[in-house]
Amino acid sequence: MLTRLYIRNYALISQMDVNFHPGFSVITGETGAGKSIILGAMGLLLGGRADTKSVKPGSDRCVIEGHFDVSRYSLTSFFDANDLDYDDTDCILRRELTAAGKSRAFINDTPVTLAVMRELGEQLIDIHSQHQNLLLKKEDFQLSVVDIIAQDKPLLEQYAAAWHDYRTRKHQLETLREEIRKSQENEDFIRYQHHELDEARLQASEQEALEQESELLTHAEEIKSVLYEADSQLSSDGGIIEMLRNVSHSMDDIQRLLPSMQETAERLDACYVELKDIGRDINLEADRLEVDPQRLAEVDTRLDTLYHLQQKFHVGTVDELIQLRDEYARQIEQITRNDDLLIEAEAAAEAALGRCRKLSDELHKIRLQSARKIEQEMVTRLVPLGIAHVRFKVHISAKPMCGDGCDKVEFHFSANKNMPLQPLTQVASGGETARVMLTLKALISNAVQLPTIVFDEIDTGVSGKTAEMMAHIMEEMGHGGRQVISITHLPQIASLGQSHYRVYKSDSEEGTESHMTELDEEGRVQEIAQMLSGSDVSAAARENAMALLYKDKNNDKE
Repeated sequence: MLTRLYIRNYALISQMDVNFHPGFSVITGETGAGKSIILGAMGLLLGGRADTKSVKPGSDRCVIEGHFDVSRYSLTSFFDANDLDYDDTDCILRRELTAAGKSRAFINDTPVTLAVMRELGEQLIDIHSQHQNLLLKKEDFQLSVVDIIAQDKPLLEQYAAAWHDYRTRKHQLETLREEIRKSQENEDFIRYQHHELDEARLQASEQEALEQESELLTHAEEIKSVLYEADSQLSSDGGIIEMLRNVSHSMDDIQRLLPSMQETAERLDACYVELKDIGRDINLEADRLEVDPQRLAEVDTRLDTLYHLQQKFHVGTVDELIQLRDEYARQIEQITRNDDLLIEAEAAAEAALGRCRKLSDELHKIRLQSARKIEQEMVTRLVPLGIAHVRFKVHISAKPMCGDGCDKVEFHFSANKNMPLQPLTQVASGGETARVMLTLKALISNAVQLPTIVFDEIDTGVSGKTAEMMAHIMEEMGHGGRQVISITHLPQIASLGQSHYRVYKSDSEEGTESHMTELDEEGRVQEIAQMLSGSDVSAAARENAMALLYKDKNNDKE
């Protein structure tokens, strides 16, 4: 519920600060007084498009701020999801526009995107202007009316979940079919590629070992020659080992005479033992190493195979070849299992479609019952609004299954005797369409908690008793804590408002200003009298105004 509207430096408004009340309120004022400006400001709180021309000339920025009581709207999850502070009794939406063209939006003093502001605003205010009557041309609006009256939200949610599941499974089935088609086209190629890699008997890290072995075999003769030469220098008669042994024995002989050389003698002895072991190792390695041209040819052939495969498959290592081989193996296995997988996927999609059909059938039955209820209510409510011979039909036909079921809804209407029922949007006049929309919204308001509803001159084209009946409908919509605001030119509607606001202009040296004020009882009498008689308010007009106001008060008491 809108509790306060503050506007500064917007169009012709320098500053306006107005409190609003629950129930049915009316806004009156002469044509051009600024009522559309106030609606435009409200539209900005709904995330509407900003226009720098809206900033009052001479000002650097304008501010529009709306305060709302959202305690009955169950919006906690919205504020949590958008990381916003939550105050259920004073939720503040603020929009700022600068003369330079910048626009900023805030919810409870936290900057938000226009999309977030729009999402919240649409749950707080419903501005019904003439263009909103075009909603009647939209099938989804007509279907939503039927669903609201049917109160089938839990079933709709079940169906939506089932439809999502079906769409997912259908997509999976189509993807699988495409994969099968492609795999069948490539099956021979995949099997050939896998066979070539599998035949290679690839082993992880074998390439590095083979390259080392190839290097060794290539230089085997050179290595063997070096080893033999080293062995000869160390171990032959008169070689290094024999000479070191002689030196060691000599040092052993003198250490008794020269104790200071004992450590040196021990070190020489250790060197002799170590060098003797080295000579033995060199000899063994020289004997073990073979010059093997045949093995070298085998190693080089294997390396050639690996290099060829790497070049062919555009990879750099044997490990990558192994991964590619395993992937081909997986694809071959997949191909062999495709028939089974296809049968499973088709069965799953068909079962999901079956669940959708079952739930859509249940929706259809409930919607038919709702349609009959709407037809009866609409006729009952439209007759007092001056359409004495009205007939109203909710036509439900089949359509391809989609996200909201299999039902196509179209409102059919006839306002005259002997005239066949036809689609409402084709035969209803502007005044009849406005009355139908008012009646639909009144009907909906009894089934669901609507946000604040602002009716912008919905009474256009009606007068007299019909206007009075429309006023009673809006007044009734304002019961139960709901808030309805009507911008009107008709005294019959203005007199029924529980709260009455007047929009007017004033001229000064600075220019023209628009103002809005809440009227007291005397102000209401004066305003309604002026609506009845024009600028010259007669005593009779005041009496008529008082009669309208007191009649309504007496009716309220009754």
